[in-house]
Amino acid sequence: MLKKLKLYDGKTVEGFKLADVEELHNEFSDEGMSGIDPRYVINRISSALINTDHNYINALDVLRSIKDGLDSHPSITNETKEKYLNFISVARKEYDDLAKKEVQKAFVYSYDESAKTLLDNYLDNVEAYCNKQKMKDPLTGDEIEPDEKLMRSIEEQIGVSENAKKAFREEILIRISAYARKGKRFDYNSHERLREAIQKKLFADLKDVVKITTSTKTPDENQLKKINEVINRLVEEHGYTAASANDLLRYVGSLLNR
Repeated sequence: MLKKLKLYDGKTVEGFKLADVEELHNEFSDEGMSGIDPRYVINRISSALINTDHNYINALDVLRSIKDGLDSHPSITNETKEKYLNFISVARKEYDDLAKKEVQKAFVYSYDESAKTLLDNYLDNVEAYCNKQKMKDPLTGDEIEPDEKLMRSIEEQIGVSENAKKAFREEILIRISAYARKGKRFDYNSHERLREAIQKKLFADLKDVVKITTSTKTPDENQLKKINEVINRLVEEHGYTAASANDLLRYVGSLLNR
């Protein structure tokens, strides 16, 4: 269900093509014509707005309000209610993942530049590996083997096994060549799985910093400075208010400590 939702939203999903979306539409022509009334969801969002003590609501407030309203919905059977509660649980997990990514991304200063540097380094090593070439040490100028540790630290983020690494690297080179033939540049967004691997690698390296900074009850001067920088970035670049950004940091801190 979640993969289908992302496909319908125009996102790339591993193992699916754009043509699959049209097939799904044809297979389920009456999709969206049954189920819970959209008016119910609108009313529950209104309820969340009315009941909040803040000048904002977040996704958790909305999900909580939708869940609380199911008991008083006149036409929902117990079986249907269980189905909807499962949907809410899936949505909650998805929100938790998005919240952690949002905060971790805000912690990475100049995130796009960091991702580009890591990608370029990975691609240089992959090219040397596939072409059975040596690389030059940037400090000494000596010839060295491709950095297997770096390549695996990225590939393991998306479950590429030791046996599958060669095929994965060759696939990346083929994709780069295809882009070059079309006069396009292969970049951070050109390969969905590689982008995910780069993201996860950056976030994994940063996880302990995020965990300590967001979960401490009495931050020291340096931690407080970092928290304020992250809040400002969430406000300026992601549309949060200062209060909702602070809420998000506390929530992600609790997630990382579970």
